[in-house]
Amino acid sequence: MRVGVPRELKESEYRVAMTPAGVRELVARGHTVLVEHSAGEGSSLPDADYLRVGARIVADPDQLWGESELICKVKEPIAEEFHRLREGLVLFTYLHLAAARDCTQAILDTGTTAIAYETVRLPNGSLPLLAPMSEIAGRMATIAGAEHLQRPAGGRGVLLSGVPGVRAGRVVVIGAGVAGSNAAAIAVGMHAEVVAIDRDLARLAALDTVYQGRLSTLATSEHVIEDACLTADLVIGAVLVVGARAPRLVTDNLVAAMLPGSVLVDISVDQGGCFESTRPTTHSDPTYRVHDSLFYCVANMPGAVPHTSTHALTNATLPYAMAIADLGWLQAMREDPALALGLNAVSGRLVSAPVAEAHGLDHVELEEVLA
Repeated sequence: MRVGVPRELKESEYRVAMTPAGVRELVARGHTVLVEHSAGEGSSLPDADYLRVGARIVADPDQLWGESELICKVKEPIAEEFHRLREGLVLFTYLHLAAARDCTQAILDTGTTAIAYETVRLPNGSLPLLAPMSEIAGRMATIAGAEHLQRPAGGRGVLLSGVPGVRAGRVVVIGAGVAGSNAAAIAVGMHAEVVAIDRDLARLAALDTVYQGRLSTLATSEHVIEDACLTADLVIGAVLVVGARAPRLVTDNLVAAMLPGSVLVDISVDQGGCFESTRPTTHSDPTYRVHDSLFYCVANMPGAVPHTSTHALTNATLPYAMAIADLGWLQAMREDPALALGLNAVSGRLVSAPVAEAHGLDHVELEEVLA
């Protein structure tokens, strides 16, 4: 199979979908890998590294997309790339279509087969291709929040760790999944006062066991979220409903009542966000003010640490990419139910029910497609 690895065009996105090590594995299995010129430079992976393992370097992105049967990306196509989508092309990337009507429509209009990293799901409910980026985004969320709590960045002027004789900053993490638990881990490590909120009592019990009283856990309710946020210096939103738009849990009215200069970081921004006024921002312009609080809603946080992120992403996605290349997407999905759950659209039809619901569209059942 001809596998294409294009350069990412999203603003401040420095990751690339595959490392040279991943390319080497595909080439060894008899596949052709086309890598766009300079695609890996943002991740400190020069073209020479790809050439050494057998990749073809292609200068023209239209040529790369046109020759490839499988495109491996990091982020969803942006408008500038929509004309490169086509029927018969398999697109394997983070899509988050429930929060992106324009990208959804482009995929449907062109008949592209779209497989989303974030909805590949194992029998135990875990998300193996979302997890590594969630780990990174969770850890970065606390670091970014701590930085923006500083007065020059627009925050309250609070040091999360505190100092002897002065209370530590209070961090509220809404959602105790992979991203939220990693955000909490960094906050605990910084000696902040940490509260984790989730509806899953088993997750909260696991956090309590790990941290042995170094953080507090609370079961989700509207009252609990309001009460916790009112005294928070930093609120981290890490809510995920697989494939669907994130629920709005922090209202503007609540933000108006929060401490002046408090910071809210929304990791859920890719799925529409869990704060009422969430809108995507970039690393070059990461924040905006809502009432007297500062919102940080960068939609590709791991893109700021691309060397780490690219290696972590390839570690997770490569086995699935190899299966698609070896067997074709349909047979690979018939043999792996986890990968099959990643199928969001095929031949102009939506397969993902949450995406269809988000946009008021029809969908076809996965079982019908696989049959």
